[in-house]
Amino acid sequence: MPTATLAGNGEIIVPQEIREFLKLKPGDNVDFIVEEDGRVAIRPSAIAVRELKGILHRQGMKPVSIEEMNAAAIRGWSGQICED
Repeated sequence: MPTATLAGNGEIIVPQEIREFLKLKPGDNVDFIVEEDGRVAIRPSAIAVRELKGILHRQGMKPVSIEEMNAAAIRGWSGQICED
């Protein structure tokens, strides 16, 4: 299990194994999440947009154009139900 030591000024060096796992680069920010059971999790504050590619894809789905997305947003905003 990777470990780190807290310096007198409150800084820690995230172990290389963890930096690689989280894909952290110098200057990246991280979030500390305190769980209800007292555990603390660390995660990158932001995800690079490139890493989001394909996360919503479902087998058999056809791509939606920007125009179709805009039309759906307008229908939703105007209170119309989208039945596409």
